[in-house]
Amino acid sequence: MQHDPSDPRGTTARERARGAMIDDVITVARRQLGEVGAAGLSVRSVTRELGISPSAVYRYFASRDHILTALLVEGYSRLGAAVTEADDALPPDRVTSRWHRVWHSTRDWAVAHPHEYALLYGTPVIGYAAPPETVEPATRVVVRLAEILFHAARRGLLTERLDLSDPAPTAGLQADAEALMVTIQGLGVAVPDGLDPADPLRVVNAWSELFGAISFELFGHYVRSITRHAEHLDTLAAASARQVGLPEQD
Repeated sequence: MQHDPSDPRGTTARERARGAMIDDVITVARRQLGEVGAAGLSVRSVTRELGISPSAVYRYFASRDHILTALLVEGYSRLGAAVTEADDALPPDRVTSRWHRVWHSTRDWAVAHPHEYALLYGTPVIGYAAPPETVEPATRVVVRLAEILFHAARRGLLTERLDLSDPAPTAGLQADAEALMVTIQGLGVAVPDGLDPADPLRVVNAWSELFGAISFELFGHYVRSITRHAEHLDTLAAASARQVGLPEQD
């Protein structure tokens, strides 16, 4: 884990040592995910590999669950950073290309880091409940999708939705979509005026479809069906782009 230069952990020798210990624990724990899975992770297994006593780590991580939380925050952050970097490499007005880039960069990261992806989006760990500090990092991909749609709306780039069967959301789903907008606004993202009320739900649908397809691929649910996973993802991205009104080409 890379530290921000302003991180107070680096201001004194003791704080630098503390930061190094935290990094070592997270690095070993992340690697052990591929061997024993999240359920098999323990403070003792991590400290055994580091050659230190468990008590030396309890000052920084009070339990296995605290290590899992650190891994979740870091995993979501690493995924979000990879997607952001890929999207930022394109001109802002190329909204359809950016939409596809987000889908493919998300899959690329997941394929390259399957054990981390399994922790983030796989089977929940029995007895562990992710705390609130994992929520903001976990929203970065869907927020990036929303930002692309919002940019297209502000720039007048949206077209008529091509999926005429797309139903209006129920009152309950509309309330959920409005709650999502409040969450996104709370993260500092400006929501444009005049946005189609169904658009937030369409973004969530795209988000769900994106991670559903990746999970089906990584967890072996496409056996004897889809083999060209990147091509399949591209068709799903194109369909969802049409549903939110992005142009066919940019």
